[in-house]
Amino acid sequence: MSNGLKKFAKYTLIIIGSVLLGYAAVSFIDAASDGVLLEWFSYRFINEIPYRCSDGTTVIQEEFALYSFKNAVMLAAVIILGIIAAVAVTVHAVTVRRTRRAELKRISELIDRCMMKQTDPFSESETDAEYITISAQLAEIRADILLKEQTLKAESERKNDLIAYLAHDLKTPLTSIIGYLSLLSEAPDMPLEQRAKFTDISLDKALRLEQLINEFFEITRYNLSHIELSTERIDLSYMLVQMSDEFYPLLSSHGNRIELNAEDNITVTADAQKLSRVFNNILKNAISYSYPDSVIEVSAHNSGDSVIIAFSNRGPTIPTNKLERIFEKFFRLDDARSTNTGGTGLGLAIAREIVALHSGTLTAISENERTTFTVTLPCSQSRGA
Repeated sequence: MSNGLKKFAKYTLIIIGSVLLGYAAVSFIDAASDGVLLEWFSYRFINEIPYRCSDGTTVIQEEFALYSFKNAVMLAAVIILGIIAAVAVTVHAVTVRRTRRAELKRISELIDRCMMKQTDPFSESETDAEYITISAQLAEIRADILLKEQTLKAESERKNDLIAYLAHDLKTPLTSIIGYLSLLSEAPDMPLEQRAKFTDISLDKALRLEQLINEFFEITRYNLSHIELSTERIDLSYMLVQMSDEFYPLLSSHGNRIELNAEDNITVTADAQKLSRVFNNILKNAISYSYPDSVIEVSAHNSGDSVIIAFSNRGPTIPTNKLERIFEKFFRLDDARSTNTGGTGLGLAIAREIVALHSGTLTAISENERTTFTVTLPCSQSRGA
């Protein structure tokens, strides 16, 4: 039997049953009330009409009031239909609500099982086919959350270690400064040559102390401020020349020099201050990890719709596993702190973030004792943060 015939038979039985049930109810009520219901019906819908016969007698004839009965039936039908409609809407609403609750509960249980790793998201025995896609997405979200949690945990550990190292390192130059200044104060007749030596040492330690304090500020600025861009058209060639001149003292102290090979009149739309910070961070890194008395090559040229700036230095080859992580926050190449190399581990991370805000890329390669950082920027862009 088809579904249509089954539904027709079902509704037919419901109607017949309802009629029989109604008739039985009316009969029961009439019997229980000693015929009051039948008397009301007769009074309401049976009219007594006097009829005079030919022999002069008067006969009372009963006539069914069809019009009144029709109006009453229509009124009753409207009321009954209204009640049925109200009941149907209520039942439907309750059914839908229960169905939704059951569905939500089922999905919630599925999510809980997936997120708590209590079931295989792709297991047919645990999950209906219609939820396999949801399960797969939940698995991806769970994996992404775990990865981010691990990354944040590792970053936090590196940051805490770095702060501990910085706090410890602050004591060394401070102790030296206090010691040498105390000697200078206690021995006013100290030979000039020795006094000059102690003064130079104190100055060197004070500069180191300033560097460590700046590293603390670097961490604070990175965590408490959001990088915003104020773009303008800048002369990139002039910026690189100016930067080379500014780094002369630091280059000289390491025995390095810059060999600049930049095309003339290269311009980009960028935040000059932030872009200068990018180049400074990359160049500081190149100087710190280059061989003494080596050349640091800086080049810039147009390539289609992009400008490519490269910083290349000769120094120890960066291992592949570390090369992939040098742009992570608080990651440092040297495991032990040194007064000559390294810093907070934020320089390259900040540089890559600034370049990304300019719709560019910052990459690095290291092989055969040569490391090259490449900044690629669009020739013209006006995006800001």
